[in-house]
Amino acid sequence: MTDELVVVGDLLLDVDLDGRVERLVPDAPVPVVDDAIRTSRVGGAGLAATLLALDGRDVVLVTAIGDDDAGVEARELLAATGVRVVAGRAEGGTPVKTRVRVDGRPLLRLDTGRGAPAPMPDGLDPVIGGAGVVLVSDYGRAVADDPRVRDALVAGNAQVVWDPHPRGPAPVHGVTVVTPNCSELFARIPSQRGAIRRALPEIVRAGEALCLAWSADAVAVTMAADGAVLVRPGVLPVVAPTSGVTGADACGAGDRFAGAVAAALADGAVLPDAVTCGVAAASRFVHAGGVAGLRPPAPRDAPRPTTADSVIAAVRAGGGTVVATSGCFDLLHAGHVASLRAARELGDCLVVCLNSDDSARSLKGPTRPVVSQGDRAAVLAGLGCVDAVEIFDEPTPEALLMRLRPDVFVKGGDYRVEELPEAALLAGWGGQAVVVPYLEGRSTTRLVKEMGSDA
Repeated sequence: MTDELVVVGDLLLDVDLDGRVERLVPDAPVPVVDDAIRTSRVGGAGLAATLLALDGRDVVLVTAIGDDDAGVEARELLAATGVRVVAGRAEGGTPVKTRVRVDGRPLLRLDTGRGAPAPMPDGLDPVIGGAGVVLVSDYGRAVADDPRVRDALVAGNAQVVWDPHPRGPAPVHGVTVVTPNCSELFARIPSQRGAIRRALPEIVRAGEALCLAWSADAVAVTMAADGAVLVRPGVLPVVAPTSGVTGADACGAGDRFAGAVAAALADGAVLPDAVTCGVAAASRFVHAGGVAGLRPPAPRDAPRPTTADSVIAAVRAGGGTVVATSGCFDLLHAGHVASLRAARELGDCLVVCLNSDDSARSLKGPTRPVVSQGDRAAVLAGLGCVDAVEIFDEPTPEALLMRLRPDVFVKGGDYRVEELPEAALLAGWGGQAVVVPYLEGRSTTRLVKEMGSDA
C-alpha cells in the first residue's frame, strides 16, 4: 500500500479574464471589457488534487485529458504542484470554463470542450488498488463511470471518499463516505426532489436514505455556512459546525472539504474527526478567498504556506489589520478568553503564537505544560476570535513574528516597554505592541496548584 493519495475524476481547465468596464458597445447595450488579465488553474478533480499537493501530500490523479492546448496547459499546471498524472484521452477536447469578471464579479462564463473520455488505459489496478485512500471527484463527465475505474475501486482495499455530481453515476458499492451538498443530496432522493425545506431533520433523513440507496457506509452532507452533518444508519448524526468565517467566493470549497476528509482518513483519523477536519479546512479556504486566493506553487522543497500565511495574505489583500498575540495557553481559562477577544477587536484577524511543549517546559518547569501543544492548538483554533494558530519552539516568538510581521502585537497584563522585546521588533516595520487588561484572579499556575499539582 502506497503513501500516495489517489484522486479519480474529471479534469477541467478554469480560466479567469479580469478586466474593467467603462463603456458600452455603440450598437448594443453590451459592456466592453478592457485590459483583461488572464489567469488559469486546473479545476474539477484537478483542483482537488492540486489542493492536496499544496498541503505537501504525494498525489496521483487518474483522469482524462484532451490532446489540445488546454490539455497541455493543464498538465503543466499539475506538474508544477508535483501531482503525478495517469490519464486517458478526453475525446472532444479538454473542458475549459472561462469566466469573464469585472471588479471581481462574474459577467459571463464560456464553456468549451466536451471532455468525454475514451476508455481509460490499462494498469489502473496497481494505482487505485494500491492506495490506502481514494478520493473520487466526480464532475459528471464519465471518468467515474468508466468500467476500468469502477472495477479497480471495487477490487482495491482503499477507503473511498466519493464527491458526487448531479449528472454522475452512483458510487461503487461500500464506499466509506459520500460528500454531497444539500442540493445534490435532495436531488438524489426521489421523494425529496423539489423540497423547499432544508432543516436538519430532513437532511438527516435524506442522508440515511442515500446511505441505503447507495450502500455507502456514511454520508457527510455539506451545508455551506452551517458546516456539515455526518449521517450513518443506526448511529446518531454528528454535526461539524464552521468556525464562522466567511468569504466572497466559495468556489472550490466542496473540493477542499472532500480532499481534507480523505487526507485525514489517510492520517488515521476516524470518520467523525475526518469530517471535522474537512469543515475546518473548507472554512479556512473560503476565508482566504477560495480559488482566487490560491498562489502560484512554491518549489517542492520550499516550506509550505501555513494557515496563518493564508489568513494574513487574505486580510492584507483587503487592506486589513493583522493582530498577533503569544503565550502557552495551558489550561485555557476565562482570563485567556477575555484577552484573546480584546486582541481580536483590534484588527481583522488574530494569529496566536503558541509556545511548543519544549518551549513551555523551559519557561514553566518540568511538569508543564499540563496539556500538549496539539490539544492546546486545537482548543485555541476552536475559539471564534482566533483565526490561526502557529507553534514556535524558541523561548520567545520573535523569529515567528519576524516572518508573520503583524501590525499589532498584544499581551495580556501590565508590562513596561523594556519588558517586551517584541515591542522594539514591531516598531522595526511600523507595527505596535500593546497590552490589554487581564482578568484579576485568573491564572493557569493557580489552577494547577488548586488541582494538587507540584508544578
